[in-house]
Amino acid sequence: MAVLFGSVLHIPDPNDPERDRFILSKGHAALALYAALHVRGWISASDLSTYCSDGTYLGVHPEFAQKGVDFCSGSLGQGLPIGVGAALAARMQLSQRRVFVLVSDAECNEGSLWEAVMFAAHHKLSNLVVIIDLNGQQALGYTNQVINLAPMVERWRAFGWDVHDVDGHDIPGLQNTIESLTVSVGAPHVLIAHTVFGKGVSYMENQIKWHYWPMSESEYQQALQENGVE
Repeated sequence: MAVLFGSVLHIPDPNDPERDRFILSKGHAALALYAALHVRGWISASDLSTYCSDGTYLGVHPEFAQKGVDFCSGSLGQGLPIGVGAALAARMQLSQRRVFVLVSDAECNEGSLWEAVMFAAHHKLSNLVVIIDLNGQQALGYTNQVINLAPMVERWRAFGWDVHDVDGHDIPGLQNTIESLTVSVGAPHVLIAHTVFGKGVSYMENQIKWHYWPMSESEYQQALQENGVE
C-alpha cells in the first residue's frame, strides 16, 4: 500500500478516466487502504474515524461508493478476474493506464484466480501487475497446511507470467522492481512478496489467532510502543 499509493500509482484524481486502477482483492485489509486514501487526501480524518459505524462507506471490505475505491472486493479469488477485465478494457481503449491487484496467498487456493491467471497470460496483458502478500497463513491455519502453494515462483512462471520473488517489507526494493516492469508489451507481471504476518508487533508475528482476535488496550499500547509511535 505504501509503495503503490506513495509513488507508483498514477492517479492525479480518482475520477480521471486515464488513472491507474487498483484492486484490493484481499478486501479484509480495507483499513490499510482507507489509511492510504486518507494520506492521499481522499478521506478526511473525521470520515476515517467512522470506520465500521452506521451509515459509513468505510466498512470491513471496500465499497466503490467511497472516493478512491474503484471496485468492491472481499469475496476471495474475485479481485484478480476483475483486474484482468480492467486491463483488457484498457488495451481495447488504447489507454496507457495500468492495473494493480493485491491478493493474499490464501486466494491462490481459489480456482477463479487461476482461470484469470491463464486468461491474462494468453492475452499477454503486460499492463497488469499482481502483488501476492505471501505471509503463509490464513483464517483456517498456516497456508502450507491448508493447501500447499509451493513452489510459488515456478507455479506462476509455468502459467506464462513474468515473476519476481521479492521481500514484501523492502519498500525501496518493491518500488524499484515495479518501476522496472515493461507494461507496454509482453507477459503480465507478478511480485511474490514474502511478508511476516503482524510484522513489528512481537506478540502478533506469525500467530494465527490475530486473524480475528481483538487487541486489549494494553496490547494496543504495546504495539504502538514497539513501532515507535507516541
